[in-house]
Amino acid sequence: MTGVLADFHVLRPWALVLLVPAAALWWLTRARADTTMRWREVIAPDLLPLLTAPGGERGRITPAAMLALAWILGTVAVAGPTWTREPVPFAAPQPPVMLVLRVTPSMQTADVAPTRADRAWQKASDLLALREGAAAGLVAYSGSAHLVLPPTPDTSVLLSSFRALSPEVMPVEGDRLAEAVSLAARTLASGGQGGSILVLADAVAPAQDALLRAAGGAGAPPITLLAMVPPDQTTVSLEGAAAALDAGLVPLSPDDADVRRIARRLDVARASVGDPASERWAETGYWLTPLLAALVAGWFRRGWVLAS
Repeated sequence: MTGVLADFHVLRPWALVLLVPAAALWWLTRARADTTMRWREVIAPDLLPLLTAPGGERGRITPAAMLALAWILGTVAVAGPTWTREPVPFAAPQPPVMLVLRVTPSMQTADVAPTRADRAWQKASDLLALREGAAAGLVAYSGSAHLVLPPTPDTSVLLSSFRALSPEVMPVEGDRLAEAVSLAARTLASGGQGGSILVLADAVAPAQDALLRAAGGAGAPPITLLAMVPPDQTTVSLEGAAAALDAGLVPLSPDDADVRRIARRLDVARASVGDPASERWAETGYWLTPLLAALVAGWFRRGWVLAS
């Protein structure tokens, strides 16, 4: 009950302004119903009770009172009282993921057949197939970071762009993983759909650790790092980068175990964050409709409107 009261609010508080004319209407009708008001200016206060008969309306509900009550209930309904959340209709079944790919000469190494870069493309393709319908974007980095594609459900376009990346197209050699992660986080934030970041890299420059701690700090989306090296060669630099980013480090596997592990991590991250973009406050004002209908039904009684 405490949680309900803490979350209780109205979706359209401006509608509560309509309570002012409801109060004014109730006061005016009460004043008009007071038959002694017109005599107070001409009869002494001590004689007024002796010269007037008390009205017979005090003990029953008047049409004006019913109208004021219906007005108040209608105003509350329009304001949209709520205390719980519900899924947004037609919301994406899964939040987007930003792929952050290291595009350097080392990614052309063939110790992971056919090459580390080709295997990264295969893993990305498997992950997108496993998360069918979910949007994905792409950031490429080496000595600089570049947004290749914002989140899109068109996986064919993303995989084509992924395949076209090579060290030759990157303007500067180097390692700017922190810059790439920050760019991916800003892209997700601008989309307003939440999401996670998946880094596909075979190494990280030690000088990036301090910058990575800032990039993966409070407010950053969940991050996973897929080590694009043989399983028995996970480097200290990758482990340090994962620790600095507060990210999960997933070793490469010859089957799809790594991809399934990543997909589970993305789902867990979504559940822990709550994915507010896929939920909204539930509208509950319509529950007052039956009560409003019962009040309005009184106006169909013969002589009710003329009663006073």
